[in-house]
Amino acid sequence: MSHDHDHDHDHDPSSPALRAEALEALLVEKGLLTPEEVDAVLTQYGERVGPLNGARVVARAWVDEAYRARLLEEGTAAAAELGIKGGPGGQMERLVVVENSPSVHNVVVCTLCSCYPWALLGLPPRWYKDPAYRSRIVREPRAVLREFGLEVSKEKAVRVWDSSAEVRYLVLPERPEGTEGFDEDALAALVAREAMIGVALVSGPAVTP
Repeated sequence: MSHDHDHDHDHDPSSPALRAEALEALLVEKGLLTPEEVDAVLTQYGERVGPLNGARVVARAWVDEAYRARLLEEGTAAAAELGIKGGPGGQMERLVVVENSPSVHNVVVCTLCSCYPWALLGLPPRWYKDPAYRSRIVREPRAVLREFGLEVSKEKAVRVWDSSAEVRYLVLPERPEGTEGFDEDALAALVAREAMIGVALVSGPAVTP
């Protein structure tokens, strides 16, 4: 795990993130927006629109073994094959994809701020930026994952990857059972942002009685 961060961008007054926070505070202060309205927009782009790119990447890797190999070898280039390009704004100059397996579960954090592959996952969730998550997931990952509702067996190793200004990480979840006949669109619809950060699994299709 790398802890060599370059976080000068987070203290730069010209940083888009800082400017956005300042504008949000001003609009709320003047009564032009409410915190609830801001949260609704963040939910729309952070949980619905944004993560669709990452879900497309995961779905392609599940159905195309050659693409999966390229994704694990050079994540940025593989994402670009699907038209997903990060650049400085998308925070994806170097994307490393780590694969879950029956013996290993991966989870991602940024221990000092909120480095995150925006182009793939949309806006980072509030809990990802929370100091408690950033510190505890490194020290007691199984306990934190349990709080998210994910119990990782003792037989399975847990690896924590620390994102930085130089490297962003994406978790390639395990493909759930019962999806053998699914096409890419159907598979992508199953993949939530949390599974690509590593705090959840991808659930299979619901079974109707």
